[in-house]
Amino acid sequence: MSQFAQFGSPGLTGPAKLKAVTALVDKLTTDLKTSNLSSKERDRALEELKVFGREPQNADPIFTKQGIETLTKYAFDSKSSTTSQNALRVICNALLLKPEVRQIFVDLGCEPKACEKLKNDNRDDEFLISRIIFLTTYGTSVDIPKLIEKHGLAESIVENLSRHVARSSSSAGKTTDPMEGMALIETLKLLFNVTRFAASHLDSFAPAIPHLVTLVITQEMPSTGRPLDGQFSQLVNALMNLKLDMETAKSALFPSDKPTILVDRLLQLLDASMKSYKDQELEQVVTPLICVISSLHEHAPEGVRAHIRSKLLPTEEDRKTVLGKSETLPSKLLRNWTNPVAPEFCKAISHLFFDMSDKDAGKFIENVGYGFASGFLFQNNIAIPEGYSGEAATAGSSMGGKMRDVNPITGQFRDEEKFPDIPEMTDEEKEREAERLFVLFERLKQNGIISVENPVAQAYREGRFEELPDDYEDSDDDDDGKKKGKEQEKSKGKETSKKEDKKDDLDELVEDLD
Repeated sequence: MSQFAQFGSPGLTGPAKLKAVTALVDKLTTDLKTSNLSSKERDRALEELKVFGREPQNADPIFTKQGIETLTKYAFDSKSSTTSQNALRVICNALLLKPEVRQIFVDLGCEPKACEKLKNDNRDDEFLISRIIFLTTYGTSVDIPKLIEKHGLAESIVENLSRHVARSSSSAGKTTDPMEGMALIETLKLLFNVTRFAASHLDSFAPAIPHLVTLVITQEMPSTGRPLDGQFSQLVNALMNLKLDMETAKSALFPSDKPTILVDRLLQLLDASMKSYKDQELEQVVTPLICVISSLHEHAPEGVRAHIRSKLLPTEEDRKTVLGKSETLPSKLLRNWTNPVAPEFCKAISHLFFDMSDKDAGKFIENVGYGFASGFLFQNNIAIPEGYSGEAATAGSSMGGKMRDVNPITGQFRDEEKFPDIPEMTDEEKEREAERLFVLFERLKQNGIISVENPVAQAYREGRFEELPDDYEDSDDDDDGKKKGKEQEKSKGKETSKKEDKKDDLDELVEDLD
């Protein structure tokens, strides 16, 4: 090993690091032709390159075509699994840190060799190769359909998933080896990207659905309180692109003995997620889960569909108050209906509720209330049924086996509505409010925000304002009313003068704006 002492330590920086990296790449390139390095020397050189390559600065030789070509020969042609995996680790870091290196890897024609190596029943190979192919799906000319058709990429992914299922179901497979979980996550990420970029080949991945379902329902819920931070998130993402409407898929998604077993686990994840994630996290992490539940609802048997609706649509308990105010799962979803920092999450929720309403606008309004439904219906150019667009509309709910009138705007039972005890405005308060509105409209006109006639000024001009005398008092007594009327008639001239004075006062208010 003494001949490697001249290369220096991975702690080197600057020109010394560049010199050491150059020497390592040159030595490894020469070794491909002469085989003058022992296995230990070769592995040590690759290990040092891996450490140097974690920081691209002054490690340029690793990221050149010559450097990547040298590494791929060790990765795919070496008979030593240790040497191969050491080289693969350097390549992984290079593809991650320097996106332009991904095209170099593809141009070297290494993708078929990577697919062949993915067939190995080895968790390190699975982890490394899955990550490499995953990275090359971004920003390169990789031909994914060709990898599926001619190099067995789909079969290798499905086989690796079946191995994870087999190990997780056996007592011997319940290991604490972190590479087991890390390899599964990389396989799931690769499955998501491949099905996303090769949508015409989804049938090739249908055999993966039973394995994904098994993993979803058998994986233990994480104890961190953030259920979608680990494998569950990738499992959900992997399901999102697959064709769940195939008959072979339905037998796995809705098994005859326990048709709701998958749905129940996903709803459990959703309930826990709504307690754990906020705003931007909902957008990135929870949206795929909503999409998968929506897809399952669309293709599920009627019994499963009814089960989903019973868990997600507002319940009788929810309707004791305005929808979205309680702490149930349906209310939490409704509260995020218009979350401004999670637009895709909002869209997924509204489409799910519309689907659960049989895509019927009337049922949709009955289920979530006109307040929630109106925006969705407008944005999607769906006509609002007659009788559902105002306070006079009525709706019924048959929950609990009896009909109860529901406020179509708020979704609350009418017999549960409570209104604040606010006294009616006095005449003086109405007058002050009219003056305030007059000034507000004039300000808006002067700022160029609106160009319509002030409705208060128009009312004054048309004589629709009635000026009351200073000693006017409301009375329910008819005689008093007649008396007041006579007094008002007698003081008509005086009132006209006051009206003019009031107009002058309003004009002064407007002048103050200038």
